[in-house]
Amino acid sequence: MTTWAIGDLQGCYDATQRLLEKINFDPAADTLWFCGDLVNRGGQSLETLRLVHSLREHSVVVLGNHDLSLLAIGERPLAEKRKVNPDLQRVVLADDAGELLGWLRRQKLVHVDRELGWLMVHAGLAPQWTTQMAEQLANEVQRQLRGDGYRGLLRNMYGDKPHWSPGLRGQDRWRAIINWFTRARYCTPRGRIAIDEKGPPGSQAPGLYPWYEAPGHAPRDLKIVCGHWSTLGLTIARNVHAIDTGAVWGGKLTALRLDGDELCVKQVPGRDVSAIPPHLRKE
Repeated sequence: MTTWAIGDLQGCYDATQRLLEKINFDPAADTLWFCGDLVNRGGQSLETLRLVHSLREHSVVVLGNHDLSLLAIGERPLAEKRKVNPDLQRVVLADDAGELLGWLRRQKLVHVDRELGWLMVHAGLAPQWTTQMAEQLANEVQRQLRGDGYRGLLRNMYGDKPHWSPGLRGQDRWRAIINWFTRARYCTPRGRIAIDEKGPPGSQAPGLYPWYEAPGHAPRDLKIVCGHWSTLGLTIARNVHAIDTGAVWGGKLTALRLDGDELCVKQVPGRDVSAIPPHLRKE
C-alpha cells in the first residue's frame, strides 16, 4: 500500500489523469491525499471534482481557498451563479452539483495521520499552533461546515481580519482559522498573515517570514505537506513539504510519496493557461 500527497489540481483534469498514471495508482491498494484547491482556473473543474469524488473511498481531501469559494458560490441565487467564471459556473449549474458540493462541504481543513507521521493542510499553520492545536481548531470549523450553520459560515468567511488570537469567538474566530489554513504564505513572528504577499521567498516586505520559518514557532511533531503557494515551487524545509508546483500556470503537477523511507517525488506537465501570474493577482 502506497500513500501519495498531490498538489493543487485547480481544475486540471488531464494533468491529474497523467499523474495518476505516472504513479501507477491502484485504488485497491493505494491512498491519495489531495492538498486542496481541487477547482478553478484550469478549465476542467467539473471533471476534476467528479474524478476526486469518484475516488472518495481511496483518498483524503483538505479544503483550499478556491474550494471554499466554490461552496459559497453554490449557495447563491441562480442569477448570481451565472455571473461567475465559466469554469466554476459549469460546476454549480451541473445536474450533480448538489451531490458534489454536499460531499465537498464535508471535507477537512486539516488531516492528521500520526501513525504515518504526517499532517496535511492547504496553506499553513500559525506560529503559535502545535499540530494538536491545529487539529482541534480545524475540527471547530469543520463542525460548522458540516452542521446547520454552514451557510452563515460561508457568508462570513471572507476578509483579511481579524488576525488570529485565542480569545476570538464566533465568525471572527472561524474566519481567522480559515485564513491560516487556506490563505497563509507569509506572516510576522506574532502570526499576522500578510495576505497580499504572494511572491517567492526574498520578495516579501521586511519583517515577514514564510509561515514555516517564523521565529519562535511552536514545536511540531509531524511532517507537514501543503499546497497553495505556487511561486514557492517544490520546497522541503523545516519538515515542511510544499508541493503546489503551479500546474494551472504552466508548471507541473506533483505527487509526493508519504510512506517511504526515501524521498520520492513524481511530476507531470501541468496545463498552460493564459492568465496573470498568481503573485500579481488578488485571490
